[in-house]
Amino acid sequence: MPRRSRRAGKGSITSYATKAGTRWRYQLWVPIDPEHPDDGLRQTGKGGFKTAAEADDALTKAKNEAAAGLRSDSSKIALGPYARTWLDGRRIANTTREQYARHLDLHIVPHLGDLPIRSITAARIAKFYRDLEAGGLSASTVRKVGVTLAQILDAAVSDRHVLTNRARDKRAEPPTRKHVEAEAGDFEAWTAEQLGAFLAWDRDVYADELHPLWHLLASTGMRRGEALALRWVDVDLTEGSVNIRRALDSSQTGKGSVKGTKTGRNRVVEIDAGTVEVLRSHRATRGSLSLGLARGEALVFGNGAGEPRNVRSVSNSVWDAFRKARF
Repeated sequence: MPRRSRRAGKGSITSYATKAGTRWRYQLWVPIDPEHPDDGLRQTGKGGFKTAAEADDALTKAKNEAAAGLRSDSSKIALGPYARTWLDGRRIANTTREQYARHLDLHIVPHLGDLPIRSITAARIAKFYRDLEAGGLSASTVRKVGVTLAQILDAAVSDRHVLTNRARDKRAEPPTRKHVEAEAGDFEAWTAEQLGAFLAWDRDVYADELHPLWHLLASTGMRRGEALALRWVDVDLTEGSVNIRRALDSSQTGKGSVKGTKTGRNRVVEIDAGTVEVLRSHRATRGSLSLGLARGEALVFGNGAGEPRNVRSVSNSVWDAFRKARF
């Protein structure tokens, strides 16, 4: 009996009998690992074709994919499980991980998770974005979900599951920046006078314990996590400056943990005389509660026990103040 040839790219078509009639299958020898072709070959294939021509077309497609270096076992890999593995293997900040996880749990997996990665076309992705918008999701959020999906499919290309990233096809483009800006056009930023009026109301009428924080954020533009990570040693009330060296993690899982600034660099910002006085008064108030709360290593905006505040809870507090504001 002649020895069966085992050569990468060599395939065959055979027929077999079923109760429904004759069916056809193809078989193809492919590398066990496309990145290490010397590791040997394995046979892959698929059956159930009604005609030899259908099986032959499928075999040709499989050969082309194998020649391009695609993994032959990728045809059944669904987007959902792959996306979970992708996220688990990433080294990213907790806040970014939470955002990606929300995109997966709420949008990507429910709509696309059961689909094989290879079957996700540009048209299917475009419909996915339209469905999200029709469901009430903002253009800004849909765009962010699109960024997450594109990164997942970038990884799928690198892992040789697909040849191209269909999420980066122009036909599958999520809402553009222009769409996002147009949607946000109904919101108007406060004028300097309106901001000043709010801060005065927040201090004098609302008697907000976090007023010094809002004042500092408004006068410097620093990020909330950066302000909440400030220690008194970072604040120079004589020279009128603040050294921003760290930030609090704003994720739920990272509550109270400190990380570097978003840019990874320290920076010094100047503060005006009014802000200096607000912080000087705030330090005196903290010191009257406990001397330890006013020492150099104490958090400027810690809670009553001197511990880090939850970043999201602080954000909720200012929104509460906005809703109650009367000025």
